[in-house]
Amino acid sequence: MQWLRDMWTREGPGIPKDAPKRTGLALFAEILAREWWEMVKLNILFILASLPVVTLPAAFIAMAGVSVALVEDRNTYLLRDFMDAFLRHFWRATAWGLALAGALAICIQAILTYAAGARENLMFAAPLAIALVGTAFVAVLACHLVVLMAMRDLPALRLLRLAALASVARPFPALAALGFNAGLWLAHILFYPVSVFMPATFIFSLGMFAVAFGVHRAAVLVLDLPEAMQPHRRFIK
Repeated sequence: MQWLRDMWTREGPGIPKDAPKRTGLALFAEILAREWWEMVKLNILFILASLPVVTLPAAFIAMAGVSVALVEDRNTYLLRDFMDAFLRHFWRATAWGLALAGALAICIQAILTYAAGARENLMFAAPLAIALVGTAFVAVLACHLVVLMAMRDLPALRLLRLAALASVARPFPALAALGFNAGLWLAHILFYPVSVFMPATFIFSLGMFAVAFGVHRAAVLVLDLPEAMQPHRRFIK
């Protein structure tokens, strides 16, 4: 059974020290080509951890933590790192998951309501546009919040402020990552039943890796700000 244990606990493959540094889509493709098997195993772990449903937010955070390690080219011990992040962030991830799900539900309901009204009265076009922008911002905020939570243990208010700051500073990479995820699921629907194995093999882990890759730079940017510039509570001495 040694081979089975090694499959889940051994270090992932590295890259040569003299290899030229790549950026953008070239770097994304390079990491994907190098770590595809780790992503398949990560996808399986995520599905297993999400089966009780209530564990879904913690499983997302754990998957984000491993994805950030892949983006940063750090050694990963898949099962250990996933379970450590899953247990450490369980309650906080559950609370944030409920809050974000509620916010997105309100935004979507507003879009549906104003879209229905706009068919009869163009006055609803303006609030519809605001609802669309607000929904996009909440989705981008959720991407940054998940990655920031996976990268650093922060108080709730500071985590939210840093996520908002990152969302305002660099919203487009997060939007591109969300578009990539939408494309994955669209391909799954269009090519069904040929694509029936996509969710079971890589679609969740690849989607989270795209999010981590897209928002990582903004997350590092806000985390590396000088202390005086970071949003935080002021304590009276």
